[in-house]
Amino acid sequence: MKKKIAVIGSGFSGLSAAAYASKEGHEVHLFEKNGSIGGRARKFTTDNGYTFDMGPSWYWMPDIIESFFNDFGKKATDFYTLIPLDPQFEMVFSDGTMNIPHNYEEMKELFEKTEPGAGKKLDAFMKDAQYKYEVGMQDFVNKPCHSWFEFVSPKIAKSALKLDLLTNFQRFVRKYFNNPKLIVLMEFPVIFLGAAPKDIPALYSLMNYGGYKLGTWYPMGGFSKIIEAMKNIAEEQGTRFYVNADVEKININQKAASSLTVNQKQIDFDVIIASSDYHHTETKLLPEEFRNYDESYWEKRVFAPSCLIYYLGFKEKIPNLKHHTLFFENDLELHTHEIYKDKKWPTKPLFYACCPSKTDPDVAPENCENVFLLMPVAPGIEDSEEIRERYFMEMILRLEKHTGATDLLLKIDYKKSYCVKDFKEDYNAYQGNAYGLANTLSQTAVLKPSLRNKKIKNLFYTGQLTVPGPGVPPSIISGKIAATEAIKN
Repeated sequence: MKKKIAVIGSGFSGLSAAAYASKEGHEVHLFEKNGSIGGRARKFTTDNGYTFDMGPSWYWMPDIIESFFNDFGKKATDFYTLIPLDPQFEMVFSDGTMNIPHNYEEMKELFEKTEPGAGKKLDAFMKDAQYKYEVGMQDFVNKPCHSWFEFVSPKIAKSALKLDLLTNFQRFVRKYFNNPKLIVLMEFPVIFLGAAPKDIPALYSLMNYGGYKLGTWYPMGGFSKIIEAMKNIAEEQGTRFYVNADVEKININQKAASSLTVNQKQIDFDVIIASSDYHHTETKLLPEEFRNYDESYWEKRVFAPSCLIYYLGFKEKIPNLKHHTLFFENDLELHTHEIYKDKKWPTKPLFYACCPSKTDPDVAPENCENVFLLMPVAPGIEDSEEIRERYFMEMILRLEKHTGATDLLLKIDYKKSYCVKDFKEDYNAYQGNAYGLANTLSQTAVLKPSLRNKKIKNLFYTGQLTVPGPGVPPSIISGKIAATEAIKN
């Protein structure tokens, strides 16, 4: 039976849900509160010729992204060109730098040079991580997680111990490596999962395989090319898009979500899929008696960091800067402690610089540079222009020191900051978080916020606050799961 389905929000999970629901012949309407499609992966273009991706910049797990396109008889390369980055990225330490090569054999040589015996240990680590990746990303993350019984299968039972759900990631990495630089290198990817390495299950070594072994890529034109491609596919399936369409209320009729109020207009639907912020959907759009969780529930959750971001255009090239550079001169454990425990602005911050104009000449004017600086910070902290600028100055000075560039402040052609207040304003993000709900053991699978509303039979949730978790590939998977469950309803 054909259903009329509403999708709230046009991030990766919303686009995915819309595409899959439309593919099955349903009438799908997608509503986006902002003026452009993409959620956190939106782009903006300046009057003087810079194009900035606003959010994701690491193209990892290419096979998971590819599988989305394959489900519609397409390939990623039908829409954009993928470039392998070599080096994948550079890490800046207090006593030197480390470039991570694209070629795995060269990576092993780097490990061996850094710590005798670490080359073979990297092989063992990656063999284990590959197993977790293949089981985790195929069998584990594709469950709607209504019940633990979904995981009762011979294959999952057989692999349970090898998945290392009860070992923390920090301890797991140290089983293989002793060198502090290699430890930081291997622990860094779980920052994307929104928690300190000691609080993340060792299962997520699959991130190292999905990144380092499968490579770091760049879609020419930027991450917005993926958004454009997914929108194109959804439209081909029949999805109708509405921007500047602020959903103000989910209207309930006899324990069913019967309509949405959008820009003060009421529209009837058979099913609603909320890709909007889960907390916002429940506390602002739903009457209290129909919510899955109360405020105290959310206060007890561990949220991923927010970010201080600067979008910068420079009117000349910056020497010695790679596409991805991680500034890890300071202590990773201290920075994560101040995010998750102290919940304050960092005393000795780490940060990340992305310079896509090193790979893609179209994102900046000729002989200019497009730079994106990102510093993880605790969600919910005080956010002011004065605080932002203080950290901006520190990042610029460290950028100058690393690259040998001088007077970068005088060469700025464009500058825009983005932080906690902006995440709240643009995405209704709980406490201004940037990456969703942390993938801690107590917030994994069935222990995440439910994919479906327990009191309303036709309301479903998708995105980084529900299963399977934060990140671009998991969000795409989340949309597929939500659409499948909504259609079955």
